[in-house]
Amino acid sequence: MATLGIDFGTSNTAAGVMVAGRPHLIAVEPGRMTLPTSVFFDADRKVTSYGSAANGALIDGREGRFMRAMKSVLGTPLLRERRQIAHERLTLLDVVARFLAMIRQRAEAETGQPYTHALSGRPVRFHSSDTARDAQAEIDLREAYMLAGFQDVTFMYEPEAAALAAGPLDKGALGLVVDIGGGTSDFSIFERDGSDTRIIASQGVRVGGTDFDRAINLAQVMPLLGRGAEIGNAMGSGTHTAPNTIYNDLATWQKIAFVYTPENRRMAASFAKLGVDPVLFGRLQTVLDMELGHDIAFAVEAGKIRLNAPDVDQTGIDLRVITPDLWAQIRKADMDRALADHTAAIRSCATETLKIAGITPEKIGKIVFVGGSSLLQNIETTMVDLFPHAALERGEAFTAVADGLALAAGPS
Repeated sequence: MATLGIDFGTSNTAAGVMVAGRPHLIAVEPGRMTLPTSVFFDADRKVTSYGSAANGALIDGREGRFMRAMKSVLGTPLLRERRQIAHERLTLLDVVARFLAMIRQRAEAETGQPYTHALSGRPVRFHSSDTARDAQAEIDLREAYMLAGFQDVTFMYEPEAAALAAGPLDKGALGLVVDIGGGTSDFSIFERDGSDTRIIASQGVRVGGTDFDRAINLAQVMPLLGRGAEIGNAMGSGTHTAPNTIYNDLATWQKIAFVYTPENRRMAASFAKLGVDPVLFGRLQTVLDMELGHDIAFAVEAGKIRLNAPDVDQTGIDLRVITPDLWAQIRKADMDRALADHTAAIRSCATETLKIAGITPEKIGKIVFVGGSSLLQNIETTMVDLFPHAALERGEAFTAVADGLALAAGPS
């Protein structure tokens, strides 16, 4: 029985197996051990692209449907709604299954053996505030693996997998995995006895990098499209504030693909006619007509990454796809303010993990940062404030979970 370890992430995906007693990551893209969890359905060519190729199709402006952050809809009714996606009628469950099948096929092509079983990472909480949705999310993901051609799947908490791949601990010290992914933040406290790793406690919260992007987008970009602006009443005098729903959906990765409806386009055209500042709503109209929501989301993500550099205090979010010379300026203080609630939730979850373990902060000798969003300065600052005596280990932030899943899966 050959088992493939798969770290199916909100933003990126990796897979690994054991080879000669060591974790071996699959080249899920040529020369790369991770690929974006992105899918593009090309309407003209009637083909589907994955990963960087999907991102490239979007950037090139091909006609079709782009999707990202599909993991975030697990456990929700949206997953099973059948929709017209380019040239097919599909559910998002079908899309997730096809993505996982692609990972399996690439692993089989590289290693020359079939994979009938998967050891899949999963967050500690898919949905931290809804236990029913959290349970349904694992049911949904299991079904996706079955549709992808696997005969069975076992699940392992992602931070616990990362703990297996973490470096050594000082004698008597405990380690803390801080796994900030695209959709969730997860924590595991662990100890080592020789080569054995024991998990003491794990906890998670549904906050991640896509939430950071959404918060920055809503605060810095959407006001340039009319969020918070006034619209004249169609009948009589007076004004009202533009409804938030359209802006919330445009700023949410997993909802962008479904925002370009005739109803929303008509609404934006009405706003442009009645808006106190029609230029703002004219931009919204352009975004919907030209289907630029994902272009904006990528620009926000790129601005966030630039602003995270230690020597950068201000940058611009490039919005020239909407209109020439349009930029949203953002300072580090703006980003910190936009992310304040999310940072507080992450801090609270780390503290809750300590309580579950029944230990005090000084017992943590090392913090292992995992996941792309763990690289944000405000995350490191928060963790250092909570655990001032702990050493920091970054290691393989993007592949540590896949390494640990390969270790747990055992020999192929």
